Amino acid sequence: MRPSIARPAGPHRAGTERPWTLAAGQVAADLGTDPVAGLAPEEAASRLTQFGENVLVEQGRTPAWRLLAEQFASTVVVVLLVAAVVAAALGDLKDTVVILAILVLNGLLGFFQENRAEQAMDALKAMTAPMVRVRRGGRIRELPAAEVVPGDLVLLGPGDLLAADLRLTESWALRVDEAALTGESEPVTKQVDPLSEIDESMLADRRNMAFRGTVVTGGRGVGLVVATGMMTELGRLAELLQRHPAGPTPLQRRLAALGRAMAAGALVICAVVFAVGVARGEPVERMFLIAVSLAVAAIPEGLPAVVTVALALGARRMAARNALVRKLPAVETLGSTTVICSDKTGTLTQNRMQVERVWTPAGTYRVSGDGYAPVGAVVPEGAAMSARDTLLERLARVAAACNDATLQSAGDPGDSWTVTGDPTEAALLALAGKLGVEREALDRDWPRVAEVAFDATRRRMATLHQGPGQVWVAVKGAVEALVPLLAPADTALAGQVRAVANRWASDGYRILALAERDLPAVPSRAEAAESGLRLLGLVAIADPPRAETAAAVAACREAGVIPVMITGDDARTATAIARRVGILDEAGEVLTGAELGRLDEETLAERVTGVGVYARTSPEQKLRLVGAWKDRGAVVAMTGDGVNDAPALRQADIGVAMGVTGTDVAKEAADMVLADDNFATIVSAIREGRRIYDNIRRFVRYLLTTNSGEIWVMFLASALALPVPLLAVQILWINLVTDGLPAIALGLEPVERDAMRRPPRSPTESIFARGLWQHALWVGLTMAAVCLALLVGARAAGWPWQTMVFTTLALLQLGHALAVRSERESFFTLGARSNPFLLAAVLGAVAVQLAILYLPALQRLFDTHSLSPFQLALVLVTSTAAFVAVELEKWIIRRRSRRSRGSPA
Repeated sequence: MRPSIARPAGPHRAGTERPWTLAAGQVAADLGTDPVAGLAPEEAASRLTQFGENVLVEQGRTPAWRLLAEQFASTVVVVLLVAAVVAAALGDLKDTVVILAILVLNGLLGFFQENRAEQAMDALKAMTAPMVRVRRGGRIRELPAAEVVPGDLVLLGPGDLLAADLRLTESWALRVDEAALTGESEPVTKQVDPLSEIDESMLADRRNMAFRGTVVTGGRGVGLVVATGMMTELGRLAELLQRHPAGPTPLQRRLAALGRAMAAGALVICAVVFAVGVARGEPVERMFLIAVSLAVAAIPEGLPAVVTVALALGARRMAARNALVRKLPAVETLGSTTVICSDKTGTLTQNRMQVERVWTPAGTYRVSGDGYAPVGAVVPEGAAMSARDTLLERLARVAAACNDATLQSAGDPGDSWTVTGDPTEAALLALAGKLGVEREALDRDWPRVAEVAFDATRRRMATLHQGPGQVWVAVKGAVEALVPLLAPADTALAGQVRAVANRWASDGYRILALAERDLPAVPSRAEAAESGLRLLGLVAIADPPRAETAAAVAACREAGVIPVMITGDDARTATAIARRVGILDEAGEVLTGAELGRLDEETLAERVTGVGVYARTSPEQKLRLVGAWKDRGAVVAMTGDGVNDAPALRQADIGVAMGVTGTDVAKEAADMVLADDNFATIVSAIREGRRIYDNIRRFVRYLLTTNSGEIWVMFLASALALPVPLLAVQILWINLVTDGLPAIALGLEPVERDAMRRPPRSPTESIFARGLWQHALWVGLTMAAVCLALLVGARAAGWPWQTMVFTTLALLQLGHALAVRSERESFFTLGARSNPFLLAAVLGAVAVQLAILYLPALQRLFDTHSLSPFQLALVLVTSTAAFVAVELEKWIIRRRSRRSRGSPA
């Protein structure tokens, strides 16, 4: 049960409702804070008592004992526990030990996997900054984030992780990276003026606010704390995360249905066989023993073991491909996924700003390279220009000089580069490096002597550099901000510049203009240098898609999986990226968060299948979209990396977090983590998930068929007034053999060739669908017919008929294991070497069965007799019936499939 969250009351809360709409001075007055000196220390201590510590309230944790007990609460496990009790009552210690060992191992594995899910709130708490600088009583103090209270005056600088929600009162080119909270790919430039006409549902639009869990990337600022702990936007997300616990996966639902069916079937088997036997005059005690033995045999106690082994091995293979599984059932869930709701920033894209195109009055260029590494080429578009473009080199100098970011690499130039400062400025530094301009040399030859910082009103930045006998001015900014400042000689370029900028903007790029001028000396006002500028060119900056994303999206579509982009980023940028990676075609629909907010649930459910991109969305809207898809019967995978993604990751059928750029909150809320942040890794995970489900289905197909063979043998023998064909110990032995290594080896089958060319399974599809129960019925009857015919013939000849029936049924089931490896492909096409584990398991079981026939100690235990060479040969020949029958079935299926495609038979 989730604890109630204490909501602060009183004037300090009431006075700060919608603080972004109020002037900073009014917010300070409402909070009772001196806007210069901050809170008095005594008042801060009083408020700490009133409001409590600035921490996130943790949801009540499930006790370890209950978490462990829940592993044994499924129908399958309950039935198997009953089977273990029955086996113990029959004196069959071997089956009892095997069943209990399987259940304990399965329960412990599930416990250790699911215990990690309880760490989600710990990760939320860990996002609190350890120390915060505040001004109290006129003095700057550094104190733990937990001691920050509403009304505190917090000082901000580059690199600071915000510990509370703030209403900014001062901002000097303050920029904050809010990607983890809002999904915005670019840092937000902050202001202090009140806001009124904005979409208040979008945090990114509240530019005079700074939120807990975000990071200062540049500039300085001061802010008043208006919310702490669970009252912050991050705390609100924590509540959303707690309200949406993960539901059962499709695999868990299918296995639960299978368990219920097996339980019902076991009761019917007991009743029918017992009643028929007693009616024929068989001893009550003997028929009771046989009926209960059949009931035990009808329940595949190896199911939890095979499922656990298949999932664990699948998780291991996925880990080798950088997909780290936190919950075993999630391995299979991706295989039945029908929709992937993907975040954009850091998931489909590199989460690294990069200059991709450059324009100068002399021509247009493409820029190659990866991320922030200053390694790549700047090449002309179209025909090569006849003369060197000198403006390009000067543009590179401005890009490096009018810049406060830094790039660092621990090794060679091609290694991963770390950024300090604004990502956009880092991209400009990388461009300069690609054009041969070194920041260090430029600073040495032209040291910066003055600057005019960037702000949201001016939308430009200028730096002044002292050189030999002159001052060089470097300027960058928005096209609209620089064009009016151009020198008369460059004003003729204005129309061309705007045309290029508009064309690039429609492609989703962020456009910056770069310009320069020379002055004889530093002016008395640095702003005076921003006129009479000489235009050098434009740069187009984007967060480019990962190289593998387009191919991964195409593979998803081929597999019948619908990719959908859900992002907090701008609609134009999101659309451009979606088109580049193949998520959105020309007819695709784009909805913004504002438009989505105007749709009721019924309308959303109707339109959700036609929309490929959702832009400027809030965390609540991501939850709505995941829910809308699930309401339509889809199995939804949600990818993301930010705190804002965590609630949707939890609600989705499978949450996939990014391991490199992802926050701890996203990772702990997810079922699977991509260690390489590569969307293409999801394709490998889907492939592995389909393989695992196919293997589990093979196991169920095999076990139900062989168990039905045992049941039909016993039931039809009774109905036809034949002697009881098998003893209880023989039934349990066959069950142990078929539930043993051959069954587990079926869980190791390699992936089928068409696994990624067929549509996903319906989430409502039963595990018995697509002919599984029909197969189990007719092949089981075939086994029974062979065994009963042999019983009649051997009995008439005076041979040891019970031993022959016992051995034939066991070998029939082993032959069926070889044939059931695929529902379409022939065993001879697959080859024995493609699954050597199965071949070894079958041969080992055959050897043990022969030992039971000829070793005296085992003969006494199983009441068998030695067979003559002819009798053994007859048994071996008749035991191929199931293998031949299933191979014939698959040949007919392949023939029909070719005819339906119009191919020659």
